[in-house]
Amino acid sequence: MEETKAVENVAAAELRQLIERIERLEEEKKTIADDIKEVYAEAKGNGYDVKVLRKVIAIRKRDANERAHEEALLDLYLQAVGESA
Repeated sequence: MEETKAVENVAAAELRQLIERIERLEEEKKTIADDIKEVYAEAKGNGYDVKVLRKVIAIRKRDANERAHEEALLDLYLQAVGESA
């Protein structure tokens, strides 16, 4: 019986540590998200189009080969419907 209680205490302590780590990381994530929001606001204040900036950042995250493939398909599809690329 005491052995089971000891295991439960260890599991509870481990679970508490995991939860606390996640909570700290969530707070860090919120802080970083707030910082990013401020940079976008600064960019907007300097006359940059934030929507386009977000698109540029999304494009830069992607693999170059994947981007090239998608752009080639986009060009092909646009040509197929009579639009210039």
